[in-house]
Amino acid sequence: MPTQRGIDVSEYQGLIDWQKVRNSGIEFAMIRCGYGRFISQKDSSFDRNYNAAKEAGINVGAYLFSYALNADNAKQEAENCLEIIKGKQFEYPIAYDIEAPGQRNLSRDTIEDIAESFCGELERNGYYVSIYSNLYFLNNKLTEKIRTRYDIWLAQWAPSPTYKGSFGMWQYSSTGNVNGIVGAVDLDLSYKDYPAIMRSNSLNGFSGDASPVPVLYNGKQLLLTGTPIYSSSASARISARVSGTYYVYSDSVINGRIRITNRKSFVGRRPAGLFVSGWISIIDAV
Repeated sequence: MPTQRGIDVSEYQGLIDWQKVRNSGIEFAMIRCGYGRFISQKDSSFDRNYNAAKEAGINVGAYLFSYALNADNAKQEAENCLEIIKGKQFEYPIAYDIEAPGQRNLSRDTIEDIAESFCGELERNGYYVSIYSNLYFLNNKLTEKIRTRYDIWLAQWAPSPTYKGSFGMWQYSSTGNVNGIVGAVDLDLSYKDYPAIMRSNSLNGFSGDASPVPVLYNGKQLLLTGTPIYSSSASARISARVSGTYYVYSDSVINGRIRITNRKSFVGRRPAGLFVSGWISIIDAV
């Protein structure tokens, strides 16, 4: 898979115009879901950023900033993270951000216990987890066991990475400028086909039950017969039932639905309101 361009954001970026972000060439976003072990520490913009990024056709992951000082704290942070992200689908990892000043003086063994406590809890609940940290922490605080056991999201603001271990994502700048965001934003590169990993392994909210998750891509032809169509991703009322040839307008999945269009030339064209026929259940796209 070619390298993917991404950003990571939190409530500090304010109101983001995600369609402009997508039009600027950004393909994925890591969105902060919270910080710490209490539900009151949920990022105030998480739900809005998640929904709007998905709506714009951007693949998303999430991250939680850790303040844990021991394994029990980390387990509480994992439980908080699970509560915040439940019911959502993520094409990119759920990342555990370990770099807080209070953790700098902890022993390597304690940091290992913290990482294993959080990551193990997320994995037991069906999530693909990665660890975000800076070069100092990776080289001096995280044990080799953790660095090789879990996917790494490297934070190193430099022209090229110097970290010697393997990593799936690289945050290479904290001063990026992206259309649709006021002020600076972190810039990232992804080197793995995370969406394929999540879908093929039924991770991060993608279904593993008897209803298969279809292989989706923009422009995929769909032959529909009496298929329920909805006016939005959240509408409870069926607008109509459609039959014939349609096309996937965008493979972004929101609330288990995707957008379709009745002409291949309409795929991905903006504004979406002029070219989208409606929303159908992802199960009907099989």
